Formats: sequence, structure tokens, C-alpha cells
Amino acid sequence: MTAPNVKPTLTFWQIWNMCFGFLGIQFGFALQNANVSRIFQTLGASMDDIPILWIAAPLTGLIVQPIVGYLSDRTWTGLGRRRPYFLVGAVLASLALFAMPNAPVLWIAAGLLWMLDASINISMEPFRAFVGDQLPVKQRASGYAMQSFFIGVGSVVASMLPFLLAKMGVSNTAGPGEVPQTVHYAFYLGGAVLLGAIAWTVLRTREYPPERLQAWDEAPPIAAGVRDTGRMRRNALVWLIVGAAFIAAVATQGWAKELYILGGLVAGYGVLLLVRTMLGGDGGFQHIMDDLQDMPTTMRQLAVVQFFSWFALFAMWIYTTGAVTSVHFGSTDTTSAAYNEGANWVGVLFAAYNGFAALAAVVIPWMVKRWGLRTSHLINATLGGVGLISIALIRDPQWLLLSMVGVGFAWASILSLPYALLSDAVPAAKMGVYMGIFNFFIVIPQLIAASLLGLLLKTFFANQPIYALVIGGASLIVAGLCVLRVREPASHAVAAVTP
Repeated sequence: MTAPNVKPTLTFWQIWNMCFGFLGIQFGFALQNANVSRIFQTLGASMDDIPILWIAAPLTGLIVQPIVGYLSDRTWTGLGRRRPYFLVGAVLASLALFAMPNAPVLWIAAGLLWMLDASINISMEPFRAFVGDQLPVKQRASGYAMQSFFIGVGSVVASMLPFLLAKMGVSNTAGPGEVPQTVHYAFYLGGAVLLGAIAWTVLRTREYPPERLQAWDEAPPIAAGVRDTGRMRRNALVWLIVGAAFIAAVATQGWAKELYILGGLVAGYGVLLLVRTMLGGDGGFQHIMDDLQDMPTTMRQLAVVQFFSWFALFAMWIYTTGAVTSVHFGSTDTTSAAYNEGANWVGVLFAAYNGFAALAAVVIPWMVKRWGLRTSHLINATLGGVGLISIALIRDPQWLLLSMVGVGFAWASILSLPYALLSDAVPAAKMGVYMGIFNFFIVIPQLIAASLLGLLLKTFFANQPIYALVIGGASLIVAGLCVLRVREPASHAVAAVTP
């Protein structure tokens, strides 16, 4: 029997099973986002050092995701195409979660963050491609919204764990340089949940073989661009020289050390282009670099949206603990009860925005049917921007829960609608590598945020972290406006008016 020429639609429970692993992935991410700054500060990091220490997370994704995407496009095993990567990443991430709260010194904690983020990325990138593989175009917005739902649910529980454990009587304070027991037990439980949730998806789903996916492919082919080696070499040298000159200026002029990141990004891209001009053949590196040059117009337009979205999110993740503990709880002393109470409340706030994201994930498919992908994302990003800015205006920490409503809608939208817009423009044979390359536009703004936010706060805002959240809020609103430039796929325009 030949396969039908249209990809089958999946039932609710089939979509549920294929997305359930994201519950575990986000359990790990939520513990990381809500507690790693706390661990760093406990081990002696100053507020100035926090952005640099966080650089491990986005930099790891920049390296790992396109490689894993390229490899998973070319993998077919007894476990399928994407599921082997889910499983390997889950095992490694669980081990990192078990080890993180036991780090004896700051540099080991930073290394474990690197390991944790690399492992989560090994699992996460194929999950994004998995939805594009398994679902027809008309179901993809619902599939990514289901991922957002599990992200929200997992994050609610994970973010609140230290707070809940403290309520149950587990010690929430410790001596200088020691991480409280609430954080220890939260990370141990997180490792178990991450492994179990991904194992559920691995065991309860199946995958289509590559040849069937290509037969069902609904995306237009991507034409290879003309390779002008001379022009590419000249461009490479410009990037390399500009980056090297900037690094030299940082070193000789006494500029903030965080600016090395910007120079490194520029020079690093020049090096990659230069290496590409020197290599012939048909290797993985050449394919990734060529696909980067040939990416679809829709992806280029979404890159701007992603830049402003993830700049804002990174600002929120690394500065909310410092902002809330100092402004709303009045303490910067990591050994004080007030600081640790505030840090736990940040966990509750992060749980709240993820809970609201889970609710938003139920509403987003309806929004898409009524208003389309672009307008829906504009509304949600604007709500998130207003939510972040309001944190600076509210003084009662209880009322910060209201700010999290907007942040939750933005978070759910960021995790679903740009991917729905992108997956319709990417052919099945390159779904993994382009989802990995798309991660560049998540990682690069985080690296830029790590290099600039500390300098901006120190120069203009007396090193007060609350203003990083205001900058992030403005960035989210800009992201929403930029999505209006992205072309709406015809398939979603039809879905918007079809019951």
C-alpha cells in the first residue's frame, strides 16, 4: 500500500505524547533560570559578574543546535530520526542537574551550567524539528502551542519547588558559600522529571522515515545561492578585521570586559566565513554555512523578531532575582533571610508566568484562527513588554503576579508562533538544520545582552538591576512590531477563517 500524498493529521493524544517531553526539558530550564544566578551569588559572584557567567548558556546553544540539527536530519535508527537525540540529551542534562547545587566553587558551577545547557540543547533542537516532521501545516501552530503548554506546566512546578520545599520545612538558608537544601532537593527532583518525561515521548511516539517526509513535503525548495568565493573571502576579512580591532580597543582603552563578547562574535563570524572559503568537499560544516547563506526570506524577517524577543527574555532571567530582592525585599546580602525569601518569590513569579503561559497556549490557537499568526504575536509580545516595565512601577511584591500575566502570554507566543511561521517555509530534508540555525537568532541577542546590559546599568542606572527589566520590556514591544514585516503563510490565512 502506498502512502497518501497528504501528511495525516494527528489526534489530540498523539500530539500530547509527542510534546510531553518538553515538560522535562523546561523543568530543567526553569530550575536553571530561576536559581543559577542565586547559586552564582552564593558562591561569591558579584552582580557585575553575573552576565559573563551566564554566557555559557547561549554560547552552548549557538554551537550545539545547528550541529545536532544537521546530524538529526541525516539520522535514521531503530529509535527513529530525532528520538535518539532526545534520550542522550536527557541523560546528560539529568546528571548536570544532580551535580549543579553541589558545586564547591564558582568556576565549577559555571562549567556545570555549560554542561547542563549543552545537554538540554541536544534534546530541545530535535523537538522543534519533530513537530515540523510529524504534523501537517494546518496543525503546526497547535503542535507548538502544545509544547508551550508543557513548557508552562513544567516551569510552574520547577520554579516553585524551592518555595514549596521551604513551606514544607526544608532549610532555605545556609552558611556563606553554601547552597540551601531547598535548591539541592529541587535540582534532584528536576533531574528525575526531565529524564522521565523525555523517556515517555521516546517510548510513546513513532517517526516517519525520511523518504516519506520528503514525499509529503509542503514547503517550497530552497534554491542554492551563487558561491562567489572571492566576495565571501573579502566579506570574511572585513568581519575579522572589524572584530579584531574592536577587541584590541577593549583591551587597550580599558573598556568593560563584557564588550569582548561583541568583538568575539564579529571576529568569530569572519573566521567561519574564511574557513568556508578554504574548504571544498561536501562536509557538515560546509552544509551548515551554505544553508546559513541560503536561508529563506521568512527566516531573515523572523531573525529581527527573535533578536528583540530573546534580548528581553535574557534580561529578565539574569536580573529579576537581583531586581526583586533589592527593590521589593530590600536586601542584597545572600545570607540574609530577606534575600532568600525574595529569591524564592522570584521562583514563584517565574512559576506564575509559566502558568499563565500554559493558559495562553490554550488561547493562542483561537487567536491564530481569528487574527492570524502575526497579529496574535504582536498582541502577546506587547502584553509581555508592558508586564516587564510594570515591575519597576509596582512596590508590593504580591502585585508582581499581575505583571507575570503579560509575560506569560509573551512567553507562550515566543515559543510557538515564530516556529509556526518558520516551519512552513522550510523543506522537510532541512527541518533540523534550519531549526538549529534559527537558534542563532535566539543565542546572539542573549550574548549581546550579556555584553551590553551590565555596561548600560553601570553607566546610566547606578548598577540597579530593575532597569534591565525596563529595557527588556521595551525590547519586547519592538519585537511585536517587527513581526508585522513577516509574510503570513497562505495555509494559515485559510486556517484563520476555517472552523
